Amino acid sequence: MLVALAIRLGYMWQFQHIHPRQGVSVIPFLFESGNIAHSLATGHGFSSPFRVDTGPTAWMTPLFPLLLAGIIRLFGAYTFQAWAATVLLNITCCTIACIPIYFTGRLIDGIRLAAGAAWLWAIFPNAILLPVESMWDASVSALLAATILWATLALAESQRLRDWCAYGLLWGIALMFNATLAALFPFLAGWLVYRARQEWRRSVRNAAAAVAIIILCCVPWTVRNYRVFHQFVPLRSVLGLQLWLGNNDQTEHIFRGDLHPIYNASERDKYIAMGEIAYMRQKKQQAIAYIFSHPAREASLITYRAISIWSGGTPYPLQDFLGTPGLRFRAILAFNLVAALGTLCGIIILFRERRPCAVPVAAFPLVYPWAYYLTLALPRYRLPIDPIVLLLLAISIQRVAQKLARPKSSATETKAQTPARYKRKKTRATA
Repeated sequence: MLVALAIRLGYMWQFQHIHPRQGVSVIPFLFESGNIAHSLATGHGFSSPFRVDTGPTAWMTPLFPLLLAGIIRLFGAYTFQAWAATVLLNITCCTIACIPIYFTGRLIDGIRLAAGAAWLWAIFPNAILLPVESMWDASVSALLAATILWATLALAESQRLRDWCAYGLLWGIALMFNATLAALFPFLAGWLVYRARQEWRRSVRNAAAAVAIIILCCVPWTVRNYRVFHQFVPLRSVLGLQLWLGNNDQTEHIFRGDLHPIYNASERDKYIAMGEIAYMRQKKQQAIAYIFSHPAREASLITYRAISIWSGGTPYPLQDFLGTPGLRFRAILAFNLVAALGTLCGIIILFRERRPCAVPVAAFPLVYPWAYYLTLALPRYRLPIDPIVLLLLAISIQRVAQKLARPKSSATETKAQTPARYKRKKTRATA
């Protein structure tokens, strides 16, 4: 944890040293999360994700913008102090994530795996760069996702109602930071219920209690959305736009942002004129129509987005690795590609060894990224599951190390045993 903290603070110092102070004070806050937080901090409510007054929004779930708004209220809007406080929050979350990573690894395969996974997270480039460069919820979500996996594996040994209620509260908080994590809940909760199938009545009761607490955590936000929009918006409203941005005749393999309302004035005007919910519904209909009418191109887009997610941000990893002279970029790209390969191998290892934890661990890299394969692929989108990615990489490295060490240990054993056998035979012969 100390090494992880030192590396991230060092990068923070370097980043603010090479960029103008006015730039780091303003630019990171000019995206949707920062704009909503600014609106909250200035008393205009949860609204206006595009730097102009566009009215109420359900662009994202409320906890991260509220946290950011508190920082803005304390340190001022568009100040260096507000940027530093937000970055320190992100760094703190990424550093503390070493704890659930470590204890999850210990539950799976002991202290060596636990230490290896935590060290990989400490030096992982994405978890060093993104907390400093991105004013989004990715760092908080990484801590929450790692904690959810730890809690899931620990809960498999418990049937106490209190523990399940705490598990539901953890999920409720996580969804109020990052709604995309909801895709994982059916797999993790289903695995827990299946594990306790011998006491199925109690397990179903416990799962129902956890779901009830999750719903209670989400109800205030859902009620607010219904009162504002007069429609049922349980978590977020932005899916339609995300789907359309990733699936239209102008979509490219690398997201340029040209059609996004935050950059495109005509789309922004349309969003204001129609209202958020009607605009999102229209974009969703257009995206679905495009997907079904262009299946071949859609397959290509999904493939390149998947490559981009797992390579760390580029749909052309080999071409960029060979064509970019920068050693730093190549090192980051190589680390991400090794992590992707290690993730696949780690999943295969867990299933081949029939580990009970295989399903919940594999759910994170197999299920979570599909939201981005179908919409947009940005480097920060994968950070919430990167603690589990590095855990799987650590499993792969550990198994390779064991296989490499086995022949040496066998040879040493043979050498050590041969004299003893020889002595026994010689003694018998003499007798």
